[in-house]
Amino acid sequence: MSTITVYGAPWCPDCKRAKKFLGEHRVVYDWVDIDHDADAEQRVMQLNEGKRIIPTIVFPDGSLLVEPSDAELAGKLGLQLKADRTFFDLLVIGGGPAGLTASMYAAREGIDALVLDASALGGQAGVTERIDNYPGFPEGIKGAELADRIVEQARQYEVTLLAAVGVTALRREGPYVVVETDQGDPYCGHAALIATGSSYRRLGVPGEEDLIGAGIHFCATCDGPFYRGADELLMIGGGNSGLEEGLFLSQFAERIRVVEFLPELKASAVLQEKVRSEPKFTVHTNTRITAFEASDARTLARVRAVDRESGEEHVFEPAAAFVFVGLDPNTKFLQGAVDTDAGGFITTADNFETSLPGVFAAGDVRSTSTKQLGAATGEGIAALIHIRQYLERLGDVAVHEVG
Repeated sequence: MSTITVYGAPWCPDCKRAKKFLGEHRVVYDWVDIDHDADAEQRVMQLNEGKRIIPTIVFPDGSLLVEPSDAELAGKLGLQLKADRTFFDLLVIGGGPAGLTASMYAAREGIDALVLDASALGGQAGVTERIDNYPGFPEGIKGAELADRIVEQARQYEVTLLAAVGVTALRREGPYVVVETDQGDPYCGHAALIATGSSYRRLGVPGEEDLIGAGIHFCATCDGPFYRGADELLMIGGGNSGLEEGLFLSQFAERIRVVEFLPELKASAVLQEKVRSEPKFTVHTNTRITAFEASDARTLARVRAVDRESGEEHVFEPAAAFVFVGLDPNTKFLQGAVDTDAGGFITTADNFETSLPGVFAAGDVRSTSTKQLGAATGEGIAALIHIRQYLERLGDVAVHEVG
């Protein structure tokens, strides 16, 4: 689609949700803050019969959606939200690299698979600016491009793919695995693979929740371009993800300030060298963020931090803060259906099977996984091999390699 225009304001929760949805699905759009654009505010009121309703989203054909749900946005973007049947050999929950790779290998072996993803197909790879360590791309590749290639390959195998369809429950009913979705549609299969990955962890400090999307972000690729020309951006987290995203943000701002809780950065030596050799970067280690403070316009104004050794307080005034401090597993929907470790990651046997028979797990959501893109695709393949063996033991599915 051509460019979409989203009229909204940074303090508006539905605006944040709509921007997040469009960003996850790699949809190009223009953001217009009506609090700072009187003409845009009048445009919104004109479109809504005198009412100031946001978000108002205008599409290239002149049509619009007002305060749309994710389902309404998905429908407008032409996303398929319902499969043509309710029974499959394999239900794959999660459309990132692990789930998509497993589905492709399933198709090759005559296993009919359905992939369901609560957000966008491609997983975190799709919102990573650049991937430099994936085999076959010596010059690196943009995360969105790699994700699109994986999705297209799955489509070529005629895998049924549903994006923006979240699973809300999983259970066994006799010999079958059943999932319920947020669209109200149940699906049933002989087996299931959980590959829902993980999400970026929040800091949990005062002011954070209120300012998410209004100066606090978790995706540099999605939101970095909005801060083109900024004097300073703050990157919280000194691991690989934090420094990679910081390097991406350096094209938009004059200065990038990196804050790391531990005494040393955690990123690879190569990334640390890139950051330390770039004059735009200032690095603070052994520093804890204590609060985010809002301006009168309810956008990020200040970030308070403290040196963990000296106790000295710092006050930063970046245009925005980007948080990359670790990962939490996307397992809330399971509601105790399978065993997890203390961090909520799914525990599995050596064959990737969970505590619930016929239900397997692979990728970042699995306990002891390495949380790397290459490893996730490998786990998807390995889990599918064990799933094939499980289906063969059932005797209900004729499994054979195709092609």
